[in-house]
Parts: sequence; structure tokens; C-alpha cells
Amino acid sequence: MKAVIFDMDGVLFDTERLCLESWTRLADEQGLEDMEEVFTRCIGTNHHDTVEIIKARYGQDFPYEEFSARAGKLFWQWIDENGMPVKKGVRELLDYLKENRYLVSLASSSSQRSIERCLDRAGIREYFHQITSGDRVVHSKPNPEIYQLACDGLGISPKDAYAIEDSYNGIRSAYAAGLQPIMVPDLIPPNEEMQQMSRVILPDLTQVISYLEQNMGV
Repeated sequence: MKAVIFDMDGVLFDTERLCLESWTRLADEQGLEDMEEVFTRCIGTNHHDTVEIIKARYGQDFPYEEFSARAGKLFWQWIDENGMPVKKGVRELLDYLKENRYLVSLASSSSQRSIERCLDRAGIREYFHQITSGDRVVHSKPNPEIYQLACDGLGISPKDAYAIEDSYNGIRSAYAAGLQPIMVPDLIPPNEEMQQMSRVILPDLTQVISYLEQNMGV
């Protein structure tokens, strides 16, 4: 294997949980029901598809951009006060990949601006050879487009890359694109479909190092 392509939210950073807290706080203030369930359906999707999911539940006149902007302020206020919530094993795994000359990329449904801001805050942007953001694709995960584009950018075949994902949509996207998915669950536990699509399911990123060492050259 030549490359490892990461999702960002829920894999590198504990930002899905933080985002959920921001959304549900605003939802409670506005009397919106089922926000946690709706948020779960949005995990792994880009801006366009998120808007469609939200408006399908709360109505086509729902002011999503205003809601998203307010939630974003809460999100970044928490980070300004507490720092970037980096997941366990991130730096150790990135150092391992660099030392072993893997190509390292990121394929996230978040916007380019948000990705760069998060990576810079965490001080890990230099590890990534390439970034593929959700605003570069027409169809978000579970469509394979973002992973196909990421592999094209690295100049490799999908079969030569691992994809590290936490969400159902992310695993489906990587699997459909022909990569080798590694699931590291975050908010949502793996189901039977995820077990079938994933090369392996691991509890955290530190275990990815052991897995790669055991499968070196495979």
C-alpha cells in the first residue's frame, strides 16, 4: 500500500461531537425536535446535501445558513477557549506514516477553508500531501467521487490506498471508490454493513499503526 487518506471530522478531531453539541443547543432554544437524529444523517455529507437533509425535516423555508452560522460561532468559541480537540493517536500515526514514506491525504466533506483552519490550529497541516474538500465535488459521501478525486491527485490507484473513516457514509464512499477502508468509529457504532465493507475496524488511531506494521507490503 502506498497511501493513507483520512477523513477529518470524527477521525482526526473530536469535532463531530462538538458540532452536535452546538446544533442541539440551538435546536433546544428554537424548539426543534429530533436534531440529534437529523445531525447523524448529515455526518459525512457536504454543505449541499446537509442543506437538503435539514430542509427535508424542518421545511424548505428553514433558515439553514443563519442556523449554521450561529452554530459555527459556538463551535469556534469552544475551540478558541479550549484548543483543537485532537483525537488519540493522531500525531503518532502521522509521524509513523511520514517516517515510512506513505503518501498522506485528506478527503473531507468539510469546506477547504474549514479544513485548513482546523489543520493549522492543530499544527499538523504539513503532514498532508494533498487535501480534497467537500466543496470540490458535486456529490458528497457516500458517493465515491471525493475518494476518486483524492487518488487522482496523488497519482495512485484506489486499490493502493487505505481510507480511514468513522462514518457510514465515509466507509461507503471509500469502498465504492475501490480503496481499502479502515473504520475507527466515533459517534456511530459499526453495523453489519460496516463490518462487511471495512478491511478492519479499530478502536483508535494508535491501533492503525499496529495494523499497518502487520500488513506491510500487503
